[in-house]
Amino acid sequence: MSDKFDFINPRSRYRGQVKPENLVFNANLQEFAQRVMTISNLETGGKISPEQSYEQIKLLWKELKRSKKALGIGNNSPFNGGSAEAS
Repeated sequence: MSDKFDFINPRSRYRGQVKPENLVFNANLQEFAQRVMTISNLETGGKISPEQSYEQIKLLWKELKRSKKALGIGNNSPFNGGSAEAS
């Protein structure tokens, strides 16, 4: 069963700066991309409406933003060495 899941939902290797928060955010970002692709395919196939797909993707985007904020990604913080950026 795991092989089928890995085939349908492939994960790419992380090549950025290896820190726990970066790895977690990368996993969240890949999950976001997979789910957006699935929603887009459902909308393209006529299974859900454009409005439904927009709302679902909007919710996923909000989750990803919350994850970024909670992990401190992009904050000007001595703990993560990031720079300030607009959200």
